[in-house]
Amino acid sequence: MAQQITTDTTGTTADRELKAKHRTMWGLGAYDRVADEIIPSLGPVLVEAAGITAQQRVLDVAAGTGNAAVPAARVGADVVASDLTPALLEIGERSVAGTGLHLDWQEADAEALPFDDGAFDAVISCVGVMFAPHHQDAADELLRVTRPGGTIGLLSWTPEGFIGQMFATMKPFAPPAPPGAQPPPLWGREDHVRALFADGAEIRGAQRRTLVVDAFTGGAAFRDYFKQTYGPTIAIYRAIAADPEKVVALDTALAGLGEQYGREVGGSFVMEWEYLLLTATRR
Repeated sequence: MAQQITTDTTGTTADRELKAKHRTMWGLGAYDRVADEIIPSLGPVLVEAAGITAQQRVLDVAAGTGNAAVPAARVGADVVASDLTPALLEIGERSVAGTGLHLDWQEADAEALPFDDGAFDAVISCVGVMFAPHHQDAADELLRVTRPGGTIGLLSWTPEGFIGQMFATMKPFAPPAPPGAQPPPLWGREDHVRALFADGAEIRGAQRRTLVVDAFTGGAAFRDYFKQTYGPTIAIYRAIAADPEKVVALDTALAGLGEQYGREVGGSFVMEWEYLLLTATRR
């Protein structure tokens, strides 16, 4: 058996507390609704870009409810769906019950994956691993569990795109980030990912693409939906709940951001959310 590596950051008390907060945060609201109603097309886009095929051994890191893991299983791959939040995995597992699809749903920290070196033909993550706080640790784990010559496929929100700007808008209202934690949207910068992978992988392709979202009637509708469903947004609103002025200010800022990134098209309100689609070959 190849050695399983656990990074140093996972062993500190502060890091364990941070991971516990992340686990709780992503269990808030209804992320499965976001995955099913707003971003369902992203998983298949990543699976196609990564060239996932039948019989391949595939790991989806920070899989959530299976936005990319399930499409990978549909093409016949042998899929492990891993996530820090068991509640999301349970929802994903229930969603495929009775469909004939068989996935292995496993709780796992993206920064200390419980899998052997080179265990997978392809490792993918759809707007998932980007939220691990220590980017280099997560990148090292992606590389470690991918076999030489295997594929890494990542889909991440860009800093300049709508979701990246949403996090920038919420940042002043959020508690200070722990020392060493990095902003998630950095994974949406090609140069950042290249530096993380260094000599460990060859970048095959990196494209900025746009997800067209027409699920909302306006910026306020977007804000209200995310206040109900999206864990990070819910967590920040809870943190400022005792300060009505801050709540109003964040309400106004998020609705305004939604309007800024939306436009009327044929009587519908349409938003464009930018992401980076990146594929690499493990050296």
